[in-house]
Formats: sequence, C-alpha cells, structure tokens
Amino acid sequence: MMGYYFGDGFYGGGMGFLGGFMMIIFWVAIFFLIVWAVKEVSGKNNGGSSSGSKKALDILKERYAKGEIDKAEFEARRKDLE
Repeated sequence: MMGYYFGDGFYGGGMGFLGGFMMIIFWVAIFFLIVWAVKEVSGKNNGGSSSGSKKALDILKERYAKGEIDKAEFEARRKDLE
C-alpha cells in the first residue's frame, strides 16, 4: 500500500494535491512543446513572405549580374516583386 487509511476517510500517501498539480504542469508543457515544434517545422517550409521576396530579389540581381537578363527585364521583374 502507498499510504495509511485515517478514520475520517482520508487516504494518505501518493503525491496528493502536489502530484495532480505536477501532472497538469507536465501536460501543459507537452502541449506547448508540440505547438512550438509544429510552428518550427511549418515556418521553415514556407520561409515567410518577406524572406521569400528578399530571396527572389537576390536571385534576380544575380541573374542580372551574370548577364542572363537585360536591364529592362530586370526593372520590370523587380517592380513585380516589390
């Protein structure tokens, strides 16, 4: 047995209130860990909108620097991205 039976019906032993409180804290922590993990995974897949447009502009500048596109096409595409 994990405790003693007292005459007033109280069964002593175990963790009592503290154990229940710790269990609530444990499950809340698990919940927040799962939410955080989902946000991290989904955030890395889409890259965010501002980050993605910045990257596209960098690629466009790189293509212009390599001579793959001319100035008119560069300006037109830059306006589309901004």
